[in-house]
Amino acid sequence: MSFFRFLQRALLVLLCLPLGAVVAQTLPPATPGPAFNLPWLEQLLRESTALRRHNVGVCLTDAATGQQLFGQNEDRYFTPASTMKLFSLYAGLRMLPDSLPALHYVVRPDSLLFWGTGDPTLLHGDVPSARALAFLRNRPEKLFYADVPTVTAFGPGWSWDDYNYYFQPERGAFPVYGHTVRFYAKAGQPMPRVYPRFFRPLTALAPAGTPNPADDHVHRTELENRFTVFPSAKNWVYETPFRTSPTLLLQLLQDTLRRPVLPAPFRLRLQDAVYTLRGLPVDSLYRRMIRVSDNFLAEQLLLMCSSSLGVDSLSTARVIRMMQQRYLTGLPDRVIWVDGSGLSRLNLVTPRTLTALLVRLHQEVEETRLLSLLAAGGGQGTLRRRYRPVAGKPWLWGKTGTLTNNHNLVGYVRTKSGRLLAFSFLNNNLPGDDAPVRAEMEKILTQVRERL
Repeated sequence: MSFFRFLQRALLVLLCLPLGAVVAQTLPPATPGPAFNLPWLEQLLRESTALRRHNVGVCLTDAATGQQLFGQNEDRYFTPASTMKLFSLYAGLRMLPDSLPALHYVVRPDSLLFWGTGDPTLLHGDVPSARALAFLRNRPEKLFYADVPTVTAFGPGWSWDDYNYYFQPERGAFPVYGHTVRFYAKAGQPMPRVYPRFFRPLTALAPAGTPNPADDHVHRTELENRFTVFPSAKNWVYETPFRTSPTLLLQLLQDTLRRPVLPAPFRLRLQDAVYTLRGLPVDSLYRRMIRVSDNFLAEQLLLMCSSSLGVDSLSTARVIRMMQQRYLTGLPDRVIWVDGSGLSRLNLVTPRTLTALLVRLHQEVEETRLLSLLAAGGGQGTLRRRYRPVAGKPWLWGKTGTLTNNHNLVGYVRTKSGRLLAFSFLNNNLPGDDAPVRAEMEKILTQVRERL
């Protein structure tokens, strides 16, 4: 047996052991209840003008017992959008230890061979980690980077014309700067500050009269790292993805580390001992990913899970297959799952399956920790403007999921009686503005809090 195969099998055996942060339990499926056993809730949904013209799915379940309390279209499939990040969170909880794998490396007499695990935090603008940077900067050996096989830059079913927007950076094995460029502009200064500075020579002002149909501050050429700035009379900050490549990664690493980094084939020897450098605590990434719905962190999370299965490649599909076969059995309906972020419209899930996942999370993760990972109503992230705390205490924690014509909310409600309820409230094929739908959801979920 080759060293590679031996290492992969050993890692798979270790993966099957229970994690300290997760209680290993196999839960029965959520018990379905009558379709409409809360008449007042059924009436609110039926009579709502805001919910009348599109597809609505609702499921309400007791988080402690798994007993379904209410369902409307709970067994139908919906486009979940970013609520799919809850499945990525569950993958991380099941497959990663308490700290992120920053990189893998091998030490040889005069050289250090390193490669990526998918960790997105190196020089990231929002969840930065200096651990890998300090490690590479201070090693006495010559540095050699090995580019491991990985996923395509974009996920299946992603919109190609969103390449210019901050929410769709390219995926990769060894990200730096979150695979984005940030521009900081001040009024009266036409040229913004560019970070990282490497991209400053590739940035130019738009000539007078240049059309800007998308009304963006910065536009990147689709297939090149060339950025056009459209001046504005106000201060602004804009973030746009850059196009990745192994060559560009080496240039950025050398520019940052101030030392040579050479390319190397990914070829391990039988005598090589593979080490993993540990990075940030996992919850720092989970919180950012869930609270503000960070697509890039979610995609890279699945790649880090893949790195725990073997060091020779990174595969989102492999992680999804393992989760489906090993950890998602017993859910009410099969999950159609293709990416980590929910950007793809190929993802499909039923409302009752989402609440069953919430019940499982609640049973396997300590409640205080679990709720701290989610956006709290009136507190932070995507729910900061709605579901305000009552008497200074939050009562709703959740994950939103929004794509054009879709708006969903999945999470937990603490009722006045003290019960914790898991819920999913999915709205697909909205014909127009989703603001009235958001307001109606808040009205209905407030009634759930008051009456149950």
